Amino acid sequence: MSGENQYSIMRDVVLFAALGVLVLLIFVSQGPVYSLRMLVEAGCYAIIALGLTIQWGYAGLFNVGIMGFIAAGAASSMIISFPQNEDFWASGGPELVGLFVVKLAVSAAVLWAIYRSARWGVGPKLRGLLTAIAIAVAYLVLSEHMAVMSEEIEQASGWMGGLGLPVLVGWIVAGIVAGAIAWFVGKICLGLRADYLAIATLGIAQIIKTFLKNADWLTRGTLTVSPLPWPVQTPADGEFIMARASYLTVVAITIVIIYFLLQRAYHAPWGRMMRAIRDNENAAASMGKDVNRRRLEIFVLGCVLMGFGGAVLIHFASIYDPSGFLDLNHTFLIWVMVILGGSGNNRGAIFGAVFVYIVWVMSEPVAFWLFNMIGTYGQAWLGWEPPSDLASRALQMRVFVIGLTITLVLRFAPQGVLPEKQARH
Repeated sequence: MSGENQYSIMRDVVLFAALGVLVLLIFVSQGPVYSLRMLVEAGCYAIIALGLTIQWGYAGLFNVGIMGFIAAGAASSMIISFPQNEDFWASGGPELVGLFVVKLAVSAAVLWAIYRSARWGVGPKLRGLLTAIAIAVAYLVLSEHMAVMSEEIEQASGWMGGLGLPVLVGWIVAGIVAGAIAWFVGKICLGLRADYLAIATLGIAQIIKTFLKNADWLTRGTLTVSPLPWPVQTPADGEFIMARASYLTVVAITIVIIYFLLQRAYHAPWGRMMRAIRDNENAAASMGKDVNRRRLEIFVLGCVLMGFGGAVLIHFASIYDPSGFLDLNHTFLIWVMVILGGSGNNRGAIFGAVFVYIVWVMSEPVAFWLFNMIGTYGQAWLGWEPPSDLASRALQMRVFVIGLTITLVLRFAPQGVLPEKQARH
């Protein structure tokens, strides 16, 4: 084993051991109930961070629409797993929803046929004109039907309700829905440069959030949906420790499975091809690689993990609120996790997610304790009267601490604390 490999292994062991000591200190100081909640949420963020690290670290795709894919996955899982609304099924709503799905499928089939019409000799100008006409007609037909459908459902039953299927089915559907949206976005946007791709994904995220907030017939909008079911025992009877430990076990097993699958993909020819495209797409294209197709694959795969992670996170919170999806919490924070951990390194994404989330949630109580200490001694020694809004000021310290953390990382470890190992041939 080379000295570089020994150093890499030792560095990983030391960092994860230090992270374990930090978690142990939090268990001792905050108690197991709070600590387990923090670890479950950090694990959910780790799944999302793995989705981003394969997009940015494997293929160099600058996705700042993470929040949108998390929200789409969360909404999908909520609809699949939440109990049924009997009033909806007794009304004319199901027929209207079924007809809407048929119209949507027909519209998609027409657009796909136009897209493939080059094989039948249709020129690009005519194909573009047909595409514009098909989109305009589909928008008019679907929007008119949705207006009638939403009004009927809201008057008859309030909202559609769920399907009452198992939670694990909801999580899988969440990943599929997020991946389908990513495929549609990627077909349009992946030919853009990195900065334009970032703008496009940011816009898509806002469109998804706005739709979910205003689709009262589908998600109850800002009225929220709760309680969402768990795949394990819920803490309804006060058994918070056992329930959260069981949920943490499910999340940890999921992370391990995803990690080993991504590791195999990373070291496979597919992973080497993706990194070749990232490093020099012109050279990869000259070797006969379909650059846009491969980018689309990695973009969809990453968004599948984001939607899946969003579903796992929202079920643990037990409440679905589309207003709760924020760019700061569900996009910027994920980027900080990946940058700190090391893009392109799956272990780095997991380490960064857990460490950054600990810093994010613990900075408030630590800052509040520090402010109280300063106020107490300042009043005792100097007669200084502390301000009355220390709690709100402590809450804002988390943003400062995260900003300081990413600044220090970019200054002293620009490739992350666990950077991607460079292959040598």
